[in-house]
Amino acid sequence: MTIVHNILIAVQILAAIAMVGLILLQHGKGADMGAAFGSGSAGSLFGASGSANFLSRTTAVLAALFFACTLLLAYFGTPRAAGGDSLLERAPITAPASQIPAGNAVPAPAAPASDAAQIPAK
Repeated sequence: MTIVHNILIAVQILAAIAMVGLILLQHGKGADMGAAFGSGSAGSLFGASGSANFLSRTTAVLAALFFACTLLLAYFGTPRAAGGDSLLERAPITAPASQIPAGNAVPAPAAPASDAAQIPAK
């Protein structure tokens, strides 16, 4: 289980670093106004509008991968009970003292009779 745990941690760290880098590369919504007036972003690597689609989709995929790794790490990190899955299955079954009727108490067993008591005296 430790190999799976280590792989999940590594994937989560790489996804987080890649998401930070991609988010910092993206331009805000106000940058589109400058591109309309010829600010020079039309000559970028992905084209005028191609970078927004590529970077935003890649960020969404990395975010989904990050959340999946987080959920799996939480699932594998939760300790499991050895007796059962539920607290109710492991709870002792006892009746409260208030539900036992007072008049129907079971008498204590009698002491066994000794041999001396059974021999008649003459």
